[in-house]
Amino acid sequence: MSDRELAAAEQQLAASASKLADGIVHALPGWVVTSVQSRLANMDSETRGAAEAAGRAAVADIGTEVARLLAADVDDQRENPLALLRRAVRYPTEVLLAAGAPPIERDDFAVKRFPDDVYDLTPASFADIHPDLQTPGLEWGAAKAFVHRRRHRYSG
Repeated sequence: MSDRELAAAEQQLAASASKLADGIVHALPGWVVTSVQSRLANMDSETRGAAEAAGRAAVADIGTEVARLLAADVDDQRENPLALLRRAVRYPTEVLLAAGAPPIERDDFAVKRFPDDVYDLTPASFADIHPDLQTPGLEWGAAKAFVHRRRHRYSG
């Protein structure tokens, strides 16, 4: 692969990363509210306000981390954006705990892997945050793998 082709692939990766980061920032507040709503029979206006505020906080914290990660060079990315998104579970969890929602029963894997996720909200994929994130997530992952492989193709 020529330097020019690699540069084009890296530009595609940057575009995919930007699209995914923007989509996450846009979807995260709604996911927090929907997560709270999914575990409450009735959500009063106070709880809705708390969920909306938690969604904004999730964007400020997790959204910023995801954007920073996705803007980093491939070789400097030590985590993936889905792992960062899984940390956002604390935002709806705090709202649910304050609202007095009872924890739900989870399987042994979920309990061991995500011990603090007492409401079983951990996203398994980008689509669990919002269906519109599935394609950008796949595109970013493919672009990242392609660039990484091309960069390190001949290294031992």
